Amino acid sequence: MIFPIRYSVVLACGVLAFSAGCGKQEAPQPPAPAEVTVLKIQPRDTPAVYEYIAQTQSPQDVNIVARVNGFLDKQSYTEGELVKEGQVLFQMDQRPFIAQLNDAQAGWDKAKAAHDTALANLNRVKPLAAQNALSKKDLDDATGSEQSAAAALAQAKAQVDTAKLNLSYTVIASPLTGVSGAAQQKVGAYLSPANNQLTTVSALHPMWVNFSLSENELSSYREQVEKGLIVEPKDRKYVVEIVRIDGSTFPHVGRITFVDPSFNPQTGTFLLRVTVPNPDSQLRPNQYVRVRVKGATRPGAIIVPQRAVQQGAKGHFVWALNAAGKAELRPVAVGDWIGDGWIIRQGLAAGDEVVVDGTLRLGPGAAVKATPFVPKPGLAEAAPLTPPPGASLVVFFEKRKVTLDAEALRLLKAFAPPIRQGPNPIAVTGFADSSSESRQANLAIAEKRAAAVRDALVAEGIAADRIRLQAPRVVTGGGRERDARRVELSVGQ
Repeated sequence: MIFPIRYSVVLACGVLAFSAGCGKQEAPQPPAPAEVTVLKIQPRDTPAVYEYIAQTQSPQDVNIVARVNGFLDKQSYTEGELVKEGQVLFQMDQRPFIAQLNDAQAGWDKAKAAHDTALANLNRVKPLAAQNALSKKDLDDATGSEQSAAAALAQAKAQVDTAKLNLSYTVIASPLTGVSGAAQQKVGAYLSPANNQLTTVSALHPMWVNFSLSENELSSYREQVEKGLIVEPKDRKYVVEIVRIDGSTFPHVGRITFVDPSFNPQTGTFLLRVTVPNPDSQLRPNQYVRVRVKGATRPGAIIVPQRAVQQGAKGHFVWALNAAGKAELRPVAVGDWIGDGWIIRQGLAAGDEVVVDGTLRLGPGAAVKATPFVPKPGLAEAAPLTPPPGASLVVFFEKRKVTLDAEALRLLKAFAPPIRQGPNPIAVTGFADSSSESRQANLAIAEKRAAAVRDALVAEGIAADRIRLQAPRVVTGGGRERDARRVELSVGQ
């Protein structure tokens, strides 16, 4: 196409003007440096604190039973109160046992008189037989009579002792100091071997607190100890704090006194027991609590705020400043959470500067305007927000019910806080009874119960995508009826 001359001149002038800069055009300005807060890495020895879901247990849980048959005459304690060792709890009708004692005593008196007579006769016969005034047969007869009377006297004495013992059994006292249970028999009931259970008394001081460690978690801990990442306390004397359901810390600390050497294949855990003083009886048996195991140390630990750590397709990373003060992406290997911080096992060293706030505008080589990050007090000393993998809980439902009762809700509320912010998946498994003909209906109930537990966890602030509903499991082979009404929760890896 041939343009008119005037258009060609104008176009050429415009091109020349652009190339020569005859038109005024501003060059693009570089982006302003991103404003960030930066934490300078300073490794330091840090307490290693682990938190677990646990349950209290009485170290001595005694069944109080009637040792003799008879009618229950009196109940002398208030159910659920603390009772002292030797305090009378029940009394049976003593009249039949008093009569038996009187009869045995009379038999003893009769045997005593017979023995006295036989002994006196023997004492008369002995000197006469020695003088050959009586035959040896007379001596043997007198000796036999005395021995027979002595045996009868001993038998009568045993019957008296038995009668006294049976009479003493009619007064039923507590064998230890502890909390009493509900009375299983009412006044006026006839007690026999078929129904001799009366109540229970559970010792409260000291108290046992049981918790479990998964095989993987225990293996990981031992590996860190072998590598020097964790230093155990002297003589492996860990200190254990008890945290109650309301979040308060129990005033007394305990010690780990038992580690079960046997692995539980059903739960995939090892059982550990803590013994803690309980002089004021604040802890009661079968309560759910949390335990904080202290005493170990992470030497030269590197801790950064959790929000400084991000996760990409290739794993975790942080933004750090290079020697030129520019942003660079730094892959890291992470460890446990500690309060608001995250242990960094690899990828950072002393003196590195890590970006905490303002990471959204960063890219490799980006210029930054850095200000120091001021951590919250106690960043490294706080307890972990999540329990190690392997924490578990069991909640029970009422017969044919698919809604959580008050006790189940209480347990879930206590279980939720330490796992609320964790990344680990939570498996929820309902159980069903296969003994009835309506197996499918039971499986459907188990699924609804698991869903109810999931909804309760979500209501407590746990992300729904972390909760994995498992296929219902069937209780077979003589399992307890209560086991078929349970839902199990476990924190996975």
